Amino acid sequence: MIENPNPLNKYYRQPSIYIALPTKGRYYSADVYTPTPTGEIPILPMTAKDEITFKTPDAMISGQATVDIIKSCCPNIIDPWQLTNYDLDTVLLAIRIATYGETMDITATIPVINEQISHTVNLPSLLDTVRNVEIKDSFRTKNGFTVHVKPLNYKEITETQTKTFQQQKIVASVTASELDEDEKYKKYTEAYKKLTTLNFEVMSTAFTKIITPEGDEVTDTKQIKEFLNNADSKIVNEMQEQMVSLRSQAQIKPIQLKSSEEQIKKGAPVSFAVPLTFDNSNFFV
Repeated sequence: MIENPNPLNKYYRQPSIYIALPTKGRYYSADVYTPTPTGEIPILPMTAKDEITFKTPDAMISGQATVDIIKSCCPNIIDPWQLTNYDLDTVLLAIRIATYGETMDITATIPVINEQISHTVNLPSLLDTVRNVEIKDSFRTKNGFTVHVKPLNYKEITETQTKTFQQQKIVASVTASELDEDEKYKKYTEAYKKLTTLNFEVMSTAFTKIITPEGDEVTDTKQIKEFLNNADSKIVNEMQEQMVSLRSQAQIKPIQLKSSEEQIKKGAPVSFAVPLTFDNSNFFV
């Protein structure tokens, strides 16, 4: 028997935009990402079900909402949990364009005078800023160390953000509590110690290889951790700063807004930066 085709299928969503990932997929295996002959992948607009998903608080906090939306709108990304921090902004921005169009209205607060202003952002122009970014995964320190860094994937990003958020909640609750000062100090110390340990773990697992000034190569995770625990703080701090700089590759830069003459007379700066946040429900409302 010939299956009766659904007369509505011609109205199914179609790709609205095609994008090239900043990494060109170089960090992904076949079970994570399916490349195309052109290097560009199709992006579909969100469905009504996708929009509901982004309004589910638990799914947003866990990162599952973002993963589900990427699976729905980016068929070439098979496992969004493995998507690197380098590609994440580009993918979410493309989904926003495919679903709601090329512009987005934002509200910003002008520094100093604290006035609210509205601004319309051209989203394709933001995509253009990361179109030809050359991703680097190593750096050299002033002391002659060469450090190789692996990117964070979305699973690691989400887990780190969740743990950080939990400790920040503890600090906030302690501040608002009626505990005596000694007990508060104890709770603060414990929370900040966990945050410090978390930041150290993120850094130590990010370094995949360190080459000494003499040319010795170290790839053993345990030895790298021992080095970070015992090296001069100036060396480690520089490594951390350069790692953070690498992590910002392919991130959408804050937009620059200008104050009016009247606002400048009130004390506002001539121009100011407004960061755009992509991984939250507000971006897709």
